Amino acid sequence: MRAAIEEGRRALPACLPNPPVGCVLVRGGQIIARGFTQPPFEYHAEPMALSQVEGDLEDVTAFVTLEPCSFHQRTPSCAKQMIARRVGAVYVALIDPHPRNRGAGLSMLRDAGMRVVESFLTEEAAPDLEPYLHKAGA
Repeated sequence: MRAAIEEGRRALPACLPNPPVGCVLVRGGQIIARGFTQPPFEYHAEPMALSQVEGDLEDVTAFVTLEPCSFHQRTPSCAKQMIARRVGAVYVALIDPHPRNRGAGLSMLRDAGMRVVESFLTEEAAPDLEPYLHKAGA
């Protein structure tokens, strides 16, 4: 997760108004792909990382600093893309407070049979993300 946090830092300021999310894909204890949120209308962190590896990823664990989005807005749903690639497990630092997400992305992953671990190294990831997250009523 610490590598994903570092990736997220690479997103600023180009990713704004999206949050600076980072993602790494790990197979056999080695990072095989890295991603961070790109400018609006371009890749989010997860699809950026997924684009670097071919085939099904049942033996891969994704570490993502923010819950994968469940909905299609400017870009397709990150959760759906992870499901399509059959990622084996997903560790997430923060649940996305956006009203269209709020755990929906994690539910989609679980419903697809993925192992999901939430609130993993939250204290380390939160300072980088919280200033950019959707606030209730905002």
